[in-house]
Amino acid sequence: MKTKRFSSKTFTLLIALLAVGAGAAKPNVVLILADDLGYGDLSCYGQEAYQTPAIDQLAADGARATDYYVPVPYCSPSRAALLTGRFPTRTGMTRNPHPDTTPEADVVGLPAEEITLGEVFQGAGYKTSIIGKWHLGHKERFYPTRHGFDSYYGLLYSNEMLPIQIMLNEEVFEKPVDQRTLTTKYTERAIEFIEENAGGPFFLYLAHSMPHIPLAVSDKYYTPETPDDLYHDVIRELDWSVGEVMKVLEAKGILENTIVIFTSDNGPHYGGSTGGFKGKKATSWEGGTRVPFIIRNPSMFPKSETIETPIWSLDLFPTLLRLCGLDAPKGVALDGEDITKILRGESTAHAPIFSCHNEKIITIRDGDWKLFVTKPLYLSARDLNPDWVDPKAPNGTNIIAQAEQATPMDYPGIVPEEFDNHNPLFNLDQDPSEMVDLTKSHPEVVSSLRKKRDQFESNLQEKK
Repeated sequence: MKTKRFSSKTFTLLIALLAVGAGAAKPNVVLILADDLGYGDLSCYGQEAYQTPAIDQLAADGARATDYYVPVPYCSPSRAALLTGRFPTRTGMTRNPHPDTTPEADVVGLPAEEITLGEVFQGAGYKTSIIGKWHLGHKERFYPTRHGFDSYYGLLYSNEMLPIQIMLNEEVFEKPVDQRTLTTKYTERAIEFIEENAGGPFFLYLAHSMPHIPLAVSDKYYTPETPDDLYHDVIRELDWSVGEVMKVLEAKGILENTIVIFTSDNGPHYGGSTGGFKGKKATSWEGGTRVPFIIRNPSMFPKSETIETPIWSLDLFPTLLRLCGLDAPKGVALDGEDITKILRGESTAHAPIFSCHNEKIITIRDGDWKLFVTKPLYLSARDLNPDWVDPKAPNGTNIIAQAEQATPMDYPGIVPEEFDNHNPLFNLDQDPSEMVDLTKSHPEVVSSLRKKRDQFESNLQEKK
């Protein structure tokens, strides 16, 4: 696959970096992360049941990736990788913290020695804030304010985990929480932060809780007359939120000096859409790990660029530092790479991309080829189970959201059927739905990919 090229080369990173070097203001960064948003949940990625005009406009004004991956198809390890540029087995952040399950899960968190984007930006004089979901540890030593963020407002973990409470910096600010107000409150806080720091530079990490279950949306977007589209309502409100952020950036005259990114932490849960890919959240099929990615800054990238080269979330750490003229932390092994040339349509070269589940590497993608080096996950006990009852369903007391919810029957992607071969090989250019196992016809590809997996694992062990 090749990256789509455009004739105009006036918008190049070189110009932007020369401007920074000449004393121009360093660019602001707004990183918007949705929770469990699927590849097919946006109209600019093929959704037809509803429209997402603000996000579509973001894509029209920037670069949109067709093959962007997260390394883990569930929350915390994916978020840790995004903020550190490091594969989860390096950081030890391979599982989700839970405040209400086991003692072991209660104490999981991002180690203090890990360096986040927040810390790098903070050290460079940026004002930094996270608004929304953290989920990298809920004990004091793991708080966002201990990991490079000047301020924090939001939920420390997923919105079905108890107790559900909004934190303001390091104190409980609101409890219980009406989750129908979350997207609005996060957006209002984001606008306040931008207005207060319009003089820049700033780094805003806006990590929405939606569309993670329980689904919740404000009255202004809820359509009770159509009871089977709560998920649609939630996404339309997220689109509104993106539009409001763009409006305040423009009103403050800083839009063109702000890098805006919109993406998701993993694939969709019930009610969402993988856009025709197989699987869902918690699986390493394409539907679990391939998600939307849009980046906008007209002074750095051509408009309406479509990137088909496979890239992943670990690339954002070194790429954002390069775009902002900042040095990478010394002595830290990064697994992502600077993709500025890819984003500008000047290169199609990228190292192999991997996924893992807990401590095991599950897949490798190299070019068009994808190999499961570990047996895939298929269906869970709840998937397509009409009798499954959610123990964390909205109850009007400590979990407050619409009673209407998507069910396990609302499977978001192609339902995976088990292969006889536990390590299937696919050509994603010819077979993006992962239906035809090619291991027997391409043993040389399997051998090559296994060697590259071994090299990657060896590098993980040698360089911490």
